[in-house]
Amino acid sequence: MLDYDREADAYDATRGGEPRAEAAAHAVLGLLPDTGRRLLDIACGTGSVTRRLAAARPGTRVTGVDLSPGMARMAAARLPGAVLLADSRRLPFADGTFDAVTSVWLLHLLDRPADVGAVLAEVARVLRPGGVYVTTVDKAAAHDVGSDIDAVLVPRPRRPAPDSAHRVTEHAAGHGLLPAGQASFPGLGQGRSPRDTIADLRRGWFTMLPPGDPRADRLTERLAALPAQDRRRPDPRFQLRSFRKP
Repeated sequence: MLDYDREADAYDATRGGEPRAEAAAHAVLGLLPDTGRRLLDIACGTGSVTRRLAAARPGTRVTGVDLSPGMARMAAARLPGAVLLADSRRLPFADGTFDAVTSVWLLHLLDRPADVGAVLAEVARVLRPGGVYVTTVDKAAAHDVGSDIDAVLVPRPRRPAPDSAHRVTEHAAGHGLLPAGQASFPGLGQGRSPRDTIADLRRGWFTMLPPGDPRADRLTERLAALPAQDRRRPDPRFQLRSFRKP
């Protein structure tokens, strides 16, 4: 997993920046009820999405939490007094505190199924009856856009997706959360180029191949032979699912 304290200062610039945050917030808001007094954004990161949720719902008290001090520091600058340092598996709130809970790009980071279950359990606990949870799912699959890069990467061994829509729906059901809707949004500026993909492959991202594995070297050679090494292929399209607490 990335060191998000070290990544915090450069995170927005390397992850699509403000356009991606705007697209994400717009899609999330489309799945949230218009009414609601309190909203919790867990793993709020730099707060770029969180502040848009707050701006769009001025009558709603929005709180952000993140486990990384570096990320929480940046989010707190955008939402003074509304960001806490906290683990999404052990939220520091009473039962039934929130009308809505959101998490954008969190569940794919949790390697253990037990951790995904723990997050969903906490979400269900802090939601009020009738409350809604909105989360991204299938993040890794969103980057498979049918490009020449994807064709090269087909043979790579992949990690099981902890945030698969099916798995998240199962965990949600186990904690009494029922499917309520879905949406998608573009990862603006996040299309892969061959050169960037090579760099990510060498870091061991999006694959079970450790750096230096001969299979990674063969994939690197094929990626290096693709045309337009610095041209980004189509942007990913991220998926959202919403769940309601009866």
